[in-house]
Amino acid sequence: MPLSVDERERFLAEPHIGSLAVARGADRPPLVVPVWYQYTPGGELWVMTGANSVKARLIRAAGQFSLLVERVEPTIRYVSVEGAVTRTEPATRAHLEEISRRYLPEEKVPGYMAMAEATHGEQVIFYMRPERWFSSDLGTV
Repeated sequence: MPLSVDERERFLAEPHIGSLAVARGADRPPLVVPVWYQYTPGGELWVMTGANSVKARLIRAAGQFSLLVERVEPTIRYVSVEGAVTRTEPATRAHLEEISRRYLPEEKVPGYMAMAEATHGEQVIFYMRPERWFSSDLGTV
């Protein structure tokens, strides 16, 4: 059963690991990779990646991407969104801290941030306003 607008937005706002998909070209399947993401209901979704990564180059070229989030307990539920990139900006320490706190226990945040700042290099944020939604809770069928 499809989720209501409120249900799907609240579910997307939860800290699930997303599967980001972006086109690679006419003769290749899309790139699909796990990502951390941030979303506030009614707003833009954002992902952070290396400024010169394959993912970043493909997103820039395609100008859009899709994101799927799911859970399997207590029921199979998913939300998939598609949309154009609305803006791109350099990632800041505040972005890194926000996304780290979303996914990690508080005591792990300082260590993760130190490692990321030392090893990840220049990062970029891609924003997307979800335009097309697909969702379902298969436990309600």
